[in-house]
Amino acid sequence: METVSAQLPAIHASDDKIVTMTNGVIMLDGASAFAPVPVPPAVYAAELGAQLKDRLAHAPGGDLAEVLGEAIRDVAARLDLRPGESPSSTVTIVREHDGWLDLLLLGDNLVVLPTTIITDTRLGRRDLEPSRRYRRRLAGGFGFDAAHRAILRELQMQQADRRNRPGGYWIAEAEPAAAANALVRRFRTAEVPWVGLATDGAYKPMQHLHLDDWPQLASAEPEFLEQVLRRCEKWEAQDDPAGVDLPRAKRHDDKSIAIAIPTTQPRTTDAITM
Repeated sequence: METVSAQLPAIHASDDKIVTMTNGVIMLDGASAFAPVPVPPAVYAAELGAQLKDRLAHAPGGDLAEVLGEAIRDVAARLDLRPGESPSSTVTIVREHDGWLDLLLLGDNLVVLPTTIITDTRLGRRDLEPSRRYRRRLAGGFGFDAAHRAILRELQMQQADRRNRPGGYWIAEAEPAAAANALVRRFRTAEVPWVGLATDGAYKPMQHLHLDDWPQLASAEPEFLEQVLRRCEKWEAQDDPAGVDLPRAKRHDDKSIAIAIPTTQPRTTDAITM
């Protein structure tokens, strides 16, 4: 599988992690911690990505949910993490094997195929009161002030109470059972010319600015993908610095985008300009 990607900021400075494999790609988005956690979200996401890559290298056709559960268990033990008190991360796995394209999603990364869009909306459906409150304040022009950050800490505490339990939502953290609740899809590889992946810090402003032409992005070079992300960040800084038009937790969230091309589908690139 060929993968073309871009990240802003660079991977070493980002809570987002993209891990490529010969037969797939993994995308993780470590959740920003507005309340204290034992290790930084970037460390957790990097450890989990490395564990997943290693396990899938040894079992290229392994059950994705089982592999994820084992990786969560090992990372929690390695970092001495406890459920409800630990950093968390979204996980998306795209894996090509034996004529099939297997997808796993846990959390609100976006996966786009030519005929369908897939994301995990379970956290967003909780519609917690602090989330509504910070969005109202941003829409009212209060910006990303100290009160905003205090609301986000309150929101994360309420989310932790609902994390990885029935009636709540499921995410990679320190509870291996979360993996059994991931969204899993399977497609014939020959029927999928490309797969697009993005973290919410990328796809939300892309959608807002109508930069999410995925068939065009699927044939783009990494430089063009980076231009898209930089255009989003520039708009956030110059046109919506207080989050009025697009309410969000931070002025700039980390941004990652990737295009995966199965080996049965030769990649063609177009000269695209913005």
